[in-house]
Amino acid sequence: MSHHFQSLRYAIFVLALLVALVPTFTLTACDTPASSSHVTSSQLLSEEVPAYTGQPSVEVDDDKPSFSDEELSYARDNEGFESFSELDDLGRCGSVTVCVGPETMPQEGEERGSIGMIKPSGWQTSKYNFVDGSYLYNRCHLVGWQLSGENANERNLVTGTRSMNVEGMLPYEDEVASYVDQTGNHVLYRATPIFEGDELVCRGVQIEAYSLEDDGAGISFNVFCYNVEPGVGIDYATGDNAEGDETAAFDAETTVSNNESSATSEAADVEDDTESYVLNTNTMRFHNPTCPSVEDIADNNKEAYEGSRQALIDEGYKPCGRCKP
Repeated sequence: MSHHFQSLRYAIFVLALLVALVPTFTLTACDTPASSSHVTSSQLLSEEVPAYTGQPSVEVDDDKPSFSDEELSYARDNEGFESFSELDDLGRCGSVTVCVGPETMPQEGEERGSIGMIKPSGWQTSKYNFVDGSYLYNRCHLVGWQLSGENANERNLVTGTRSMNVEGMLPYEDEVASYVDQTGNHVLYRATPIFEGDELVCRGVQIEAYSLEDDGAGISFNVFCYNVEPGVGIDYATGDNAEGDETAAFDAETTVSNNESSATSEAADVEDDTESYVLNTNTMRFHNPTCPSVEDIADNNKEAYEGSRQALIDEGYKPCGRCKP
């Protein structure tokens, strides 16, 4: 009996040793625990986010980001990684996670590229004279260009109001960019568009951020930015919109009449969508961004443009004869 007991103990010891020697599984970029997902409002809005009352953003979960220990550990071992969700069957973005650091931010002298060719889910061109810049919708980066250097990445662009882009999301992006510039540290940053059901326009974007080297002492927040525009009612199912109370249920029957009689009538003289061109302010020609002639334009005469083709022509610009934009 003693011999059998000793044999059993030896077998258990060998088994334990083999388990200990098995190498730890290392996640690849595709398997990162910070990889993204699609989130609906039933998972977030119904319990954690109060109704919009005029503030562009609100704290979520006591302002504490929900990164797991595994996600934080992965980010510390993979500084500068980026993870983008695939578009879903409706063409909608999911969450984007970036370990923001000096290596992900645009380098000195790097210029923003054109994004006008991207049409995020629910995209429409609508103008109101009381909206900053006139256009209701922007192509909103989930993780801003100043943090990621991402330009025309369809998995990082959603249809967002001017207010959400500038007043909601930008202040948090600026805070993170300033921190990284000053410290050279890294920030785990996740932006998740929140959709309700099959709606094409998100109700808002949840942003979470946590500075790694100082364990959140420099940056730590969890917020929701509302995708609203004061004075405009939005049908999140389609992107349709009309002047009215942004907090009221959208009345689809008023869309046509409001679009004809309200400030959006200004859009009647504009083509249906925003285009991207490169201007030569000296010769008053406009070019497609990929036109070979763009390389010949002096820097002081070169200007990036996003807007209506007809508006350029009305200003006296003529299309390039080479690329025929």
